[in-house]
Amino acid sequence: MDSLLLSPSAIPLNDLYGRENLKEELRRAMGRGEVRVAALIEEAGTALARRFEGSLRPVINATGVLLHTNLGRAPLSEDARRAIEEVARGYSTLEYEPASGERGRRQDHVRQAVRDLFGCEDAIAVNNNASAVFLALCALADGRRVLVSRGELVAIGGSFKIPEILEASGAQLSEVGTTNRTTIADYRRALTADTALILTVHPSNYEIRGYTARPAPGEIAALSRESGIPWLHDQGTGAVVSLDEFGVAGEPTVGQALADGADLVSFSGDKLFGGPQAGFLAGKAALVTRAASHPVARVVRPDKLTFAALATTLTQWKTGRWRTLPIYRAAAQSLETLERRGNGIREAAGVGGSGLDIEVVPASSLFGGGTSPEKTFPSRALALRHARISGEDLARLLREGHPLIVGRLEEGVLLLDLRTILPEQDARVGTRLAELRENMSA
Repeated sequence: MDSLLLSPSAIPLNDLYGRENLKEELRRAMGRGEVRVAALIEEAGTALARRFEGSLRPVINATGVLLHTNLGRAPLSEDARRAIEEVARGYSTLEYEPASGERGRRQDHVRQAVRDLFGCEDAIAVNNNASAVFLALCALADGRRVLVSRGELVAIGGSFKIPEILEASGAQLSEVGTTNRTTIADYRRALTADTALILTVHPSNYEIRGYTARPAPGEIAALSRESGIPWLHDQGTGAVVSLDEFGVAGEPTVGQALADGADLVSFSGDKLFGGPQAGFLAGKAALVTRAASHPVARVVRPDKLTFAALATTLTQWKTGRWRTLPIYRAAAQSLETLERRGNGIREAAGVGGSGLDIEVVPASSLFGGGTSPEKTFPSRALALRHARISGEDLARLLREGHPLIVGRLEEGVLLLDLRTILPEQDARVGTRLAELRENMSA
């Protein structure tokens, strides 16, 4: 064993994984009957790499969902990644004011930029949109009633449920109207001396159709002004611009909600805003100040890496460079470009007697991630078919390899949607498909 550990090829493994871990894997390899030194060390190295590989791994998103929640939502821009790297490398001015040499405030790294971008009086960043809603409720409605339409008692994912968030914050839920129809008169009748907030929620992951009614934003704003009760709008998606140019009509923006008269607007940083996981509260200065000074604000504050990425993403929006954000670059790609890329990947994958057929086919993508429900736009995808291997098994094989590729199944056919595959990943996808074909031929 000592001679094995001292062999030149074992030294890098010892440095990476530690002597005891290496010995353990070498013993296991020897127990399987292997005696050749090179093979023992190679087998131990493979086992150690697998053993210590983190579970949080990069993925090539071929699902066609631009903001796939399970895959981490918005990929960050190159500028944001660089900002994170620079701040992570050492110390930073997170809470330090260089001009005065005094303690600074971390919110100042984004506060003015959000004001400028949305034209609001003030804003703070927290660690996600659920935190923004929770903080506002804790600061403004603890122990008091909050009016919410029954048609907006949303559940997002497995943990964000408006009734549960209200209960956890100490606020009391006061349901208004019905699931499909709520009018301003319903809100007015529900007002009491104990009402602290009017809460409206953008239905970002569902639609109610048919015999429906909901108050116009102007009606909510007027009622808020008349009653002196603040209006908190959970916009959620973080949309800064209209999505009409991408074929998705009617998605409301943060600026529109503020212009409509909402006193506070909450939204996500990692959805249509295109930044890291974060949440924002933007609106009236007095209300933002109350939220920022509440003890929960410290609990939900972002770290230095998030602030670095948020500040950089805000700069990209303010300087008109938002189309360089990965989700918008992807959404803007023409069908001709997608088809050309698909044919390039198909050629790189090669042809042969493996039985694997790869074809470029029409497909549909969507922004997803709790935004624009059911609003798809055209795309192109690689359709993978095999005479003897099911689409489910093809999907599993691509999930098992490096790079890890996640596609989607439609009628049993595995599709790799080209809109969500980043152009710089094309070569890796082509190589991975060539490997898959080669393994099938072996």
